[in-house]
Amino acid sequence: MSSHPQVVKRQDSASIHPFPNPSMVSIVLGAQWGDEGKGKLVDLLASEADVVCRCQGGNNAGHSVVVDGVEYDFHMLPSGFHLQNCVNIIGNGCVVNLPELMEEIQKNESRGITNWSDRLFISDRAHLVFDFHKQSDGFIERGRGKSRQAIRNGIRAGDLIGEFSIFADKLRNLYNYYKLTFPDLDIDIEKTIEQFKQFAEYFRPMIIDTIAYLNEAIIDGSKKILVEGANATMLDIDFGTYPYVTSSNCSIGGVCTGLGLAPKYIGDIYGVVKAYTTRVGDGVFPTELKNEIGEHLQTRGREWGVTTGRKRRCGWLDLVLLRYTTMINGFTALCLTKLDTLDELGEIKIATTYKRNGVELPNFPASVDTMHDIEVEYVTFPGWRGRSTSDCRTFNSLPRNARLYVQFIEQFLGVPVRWIGVGKDRMAMIRVF
Repeated sequence: MSSHPQVVKRQDSASIHPFPNPSMVSIVLGAQWGDEGKGKLVDLLASEADVVCRCQGGNNAGHSVVVDGVEYDFHMLPSGFHLQNCVNIIGNGCVVNLPELMEEIQKNESRGITNWSDRLFISDRAHLVFDFHKQSDGFIERGRGKSRQAIRNGIRAGDLIGEFSIFADKLRNLYNYYKLTFPDLDIDIEKTIEQFKQFAEYFRPMIIDTIAYLNEAIIDGSKKILVEGANATMLDIDFGTYPYVTSSNCSIGGVCTGLGLAPKYIGDIYGVVKAYTTRVGDGVFPTELKNEIGEHLQTRGREWGVTTGRKRRCGWLDLVLLRYTTMINGFTALCLTKLDTLDELGEIKIATTYKRNGVELPNFPASVDTMHDIEVEYVTFPGWRGRSTSDCRTFNSLPRNARLYVQFIEQFLGVPVRWIGVGKDRMAMIRVF
């Protein structure tokens, strides 16, 4: 008898690939430190989408969408929530605060959103966060600063809709664990358990296996699927300006792990870039403007957080940073937002090089401890003062200097700018094709 393995005749391609025309998933990610205006692009794309997904983060994220003069603020909810024909998925990579999610739903109901209950699904694998998580986070921030990664163990949404007595025991045990670590915690856990008994019935129809649902939609081949990232790449726990980051992967990898999405189904990856740079809170900011120009950008750009209300620090556009986030995410196109904020400036600068002791740095630094003595080199552009961009709806109708500004960004990064935001309303968006 021969010991050689048998050669099996190869099947034809149709039998190897039973789903030959799957839908390719489009993805929107923040390319800076957040607050780039992702919600506006997502709203634009969601109007043509069948499914919109959140893949990571919690209700500390914030998107504003303005439709027919009505402003919707989405924190945990995907930005397609207000669209009647759009299914919205909160993926397994998200952390969900159910009381605040209910409050957000009710707030948007009061603004006219109806018929949403069969269009919102929460992954049964998404982790739940409770009030004692928030309290303990506060203790950690005060006690250890911010040089920590995510501290989470606990209970998932699927546990809530199982046997409730088992859920209650898990919640008590989890609270007792946190109470041992943080004796100052002050939560009535039995009251919390009763509260979540009501949440179990309210959210039960929404908690499903979203991984299966999403992949069935992909295989169907007829669905348009959109993913919106929360926060932004420079807040990514691995790639951001650590430790001044969030507790999740806000870059392209978080999309796959946060939804159960295979990389082969990823289509276009859109990076959203503000026409200048902002960030909230502490952390390095090489192009920050601590002068009247920074104050002008803050005031004219209405730079304060949707979720926190905190004022954002403002500075010039940083192409060193954007080259780094483009490398990580593989952006296929960019959306440049808030170009109109620059309308009244006489000249505008773009950062193109970092140096230390006169020597150019080849890459974005890994450690913030090495960034305090960085020298930033800029290219200076003449502004277009007196020529408003807010009424422009085509690229060629923009002032010449504004067009040169956009084209420089494209050429430096090697990525086309496909959309340009010139105002707050959803229609104030130039499509460049």
